[in-house]
Amino acid sequence: MATLQSTAPPEADEAPRPPVVRRKRTVAQRFRHDWPLLLLALPVVAHLMIFHYWPSLWNIIAFMDYSPYRPFWENPFVGFAWFERLFNDPYFTPALLNTLKFAALNLLCMFPLSVVLALAMNSIISLKVRSTFQSVVYLPHFFSWVLVVTVFVQVLGADGLVSNWIMDGGGERLNFTSNPDTFLFLVWLQWAWKDAGWGMIIFLAALASINPSLYEAAASDGAGRWRRMWHITLPGIRPVIILLLILQIGGILSVGFEQYQLQRQAVGYQATEVLDTYVYYQSIVGNQGESFGTAAGLFKGVIGLILILVANKIAHRLGEQGIYQKS
Repeated sequence: MATLQSTAPPEADEAPRPPVVRRKRTVAQRFRHDWPLLLLALPVVAHLMIFHYWPSLWNIIAFMDYSPYRPFWENPFVGFAWFERLFNDPYFTPALLNTLKFAALNLLCMFPLSVVLALAMNSIISLKVRSTFQSVVYLPHFFSWVLVVTVFVQVLGADGLVSNWIMDGGGERLNFTSNPDTFLFLVWLQWAWKDAGWGMIIFLAALASINPSLYEAAASDGAGRWRRMWHITLPGIRPVIILLLILQIGGILSVGFEQYQLQRQAVGYQATEVLDTYVYYQSIVGNQGESFGTAAGLFKGVIGLILILVANKIAHRLGEQGIYQKS
């Protein structure tokens, strides 16, 4: 008579396998393995060290009566004297208000324009039309501000193309590029033409990461284009929008130099004076000294850091990751 054998799977009789423990590589082993990546990152690290971290150490001269014509250790400390002079300067407050005005315009108008351009470009199906549109909106970013201002003067200036058309029709000469009242709108036009297309690159990358099956499922349920954009596209790129918005808020006091310096003579310093041009004329051209300009730059940096921390805290309260994760 045949004996009955157990039908239990052979795995049931085996002992559980111990977890695989991987040996931690030493620093030397990791360096030998990753040296091509480290070599690739070396120019970027060198750039940051030379042009960002090393100059940051010299912010200490904002608290000194610094002169480049004497040894560094012989420059006396003066505390917050340069900051007191900065805040009591009658030209500082108008420059700060102009900077905040241009920064608010950039934040409220330019940032959404880049998002709108990215959404419009993402909706173009034809590859030929898409590549043409991409080239048209990307190319101005590589123009210098000298060329951008020259183009606007030749088109919208008193002797420009549009002004000549108006005069040929019996109208008055256009005074757009030299009018302080319209300078704010002129700056926005220059920003939109030069940088809006470049600003949409990151948003296009975020749009490419959205799963296409979400759109297919929404379309099969009867959702139209606008509902798909509102419930799929915008939530999909919301973390990127929050991240870039925080970074832009941090640089709210840095609106540039060349754009305003080039148009200062035509429009007037009252309309074009921002913190960067203020530091240039007061510290370099004027006789305030290097410590005064460093104090103004340190003021911008501290305000930017505070704004980044506050905006990142608000992002965490809204459930977003921000620029760093919560501990």
